Amino acid sequence: MAVPASAVVQLRSQPNPPSLQSCLLAAERASRDDAVRSLSWIVSAISSAAKGIAARLRTAGLDGALGAVGQVNVQGEAQQALDVIANELLIRELESREGVMVLGSEENDELMLIDGLPAHGGRYAVLFDPLDGSSNLDVGGAVGTIFSIYELAAGEETRLQAGRRQGAAGYVLYGPSTVLVMTLGNGVDMFVLEPTVGNFLRVAERIAMPAKGKTYSVNEANLDTFPAGYQRFLAACRKSGYGSRYAGAMVADVHRVLLQGGIFLYPPTAKAPKGKLRLMYEANPMSMILEQAGGIGSTGTGSILDHEPESLHARVPVILGSREDVAALLAELASD
Repeated sequence: MAVPASAVVQLRSQPNPPSLQSCLLAAERASRDDAVRSLSWIVSAISSAAKGIAARLRTAGLDGALGAVGQVNVQGEAQQALDVIANELLIRELESREGVMVLGSEENDELMLIDGLPAHGGRYAVLFDPLDGSSNLDVGGAVGTIFSIYELAAGEETRLQAGRRQGAAGYVLYGPSTVLVMTLGNGVDMFVLEPTVGNFLRVAERIAMPAKGKTYSVNEANLDTFPAGYQRFLAACRKSGYGSRYAGAMVADVHRVLLQGGIFLYPPTAKAPKGKLRLMYEANPMSMILEQAGGIGSTGTGSILDHEPESLHARVPVILGSREDVAALLAELASD
């Protein structure tokens, strides 16, 4: 059963909710696996960077950090000042973390190889979108960070892998509160940053999505250029009373779907015939999270997690959501 908002508030009010660090330590003790130990250290580094990003977001309108920097990234998108700040914070925290061999970011053209071999434990690649939805910054909208972690075999440092190989994935939503959602491959937990002590505290564990929702999330400005199956599905949603919810930041939209059910879409369009969202650090981690919570991630022709990457910044159509909602859309697409 999904965790509704009221249950989250109740859990937050309970005394002594466990911190992220204590949960990671418990996972290490339970598994006695060096891989889990390394993953927990990497997640800890990401959470530390997220605290720094959250702090900069709170003061962005006061310290001149809002606005574009006059450059474009490899995606051809205008870089915001906070895109650069968030990227630097994540790289700084991760590059010295034991076991991290490779970093990949939306803001960098190529994979970054970290010198030196780990003294013990595994080799890991961490891929991330430092600040998803950064076009929302100037209007005070929600933004987020998305991350994906892979364990590497020797010689795999520069080989991109399908999402099924992820060891962990998660996202941070910066909104009225700072929320961290993550999976180590054994269920999905949610944490909220307690600003007075600076710890992420667990407010929900083993989140399970509803099998069907009541909302869809898609940029309907592109509706006329969607393939016919998507158009028929959305028309059926409207006819059956579904509501439309679209924040313009993948993290915010998928977070709603995770907790309340429904479906998030970014179909092929005339402008982006292969889809707009990036496979390696947007679609794959979000798909892992939703599958761990009982949902489905699809490109429209197959599982997102089984899609073989062509490049670090490869794009794919994205369908994420409750099982019944995604199945209904896939049935429409199959009829074309």
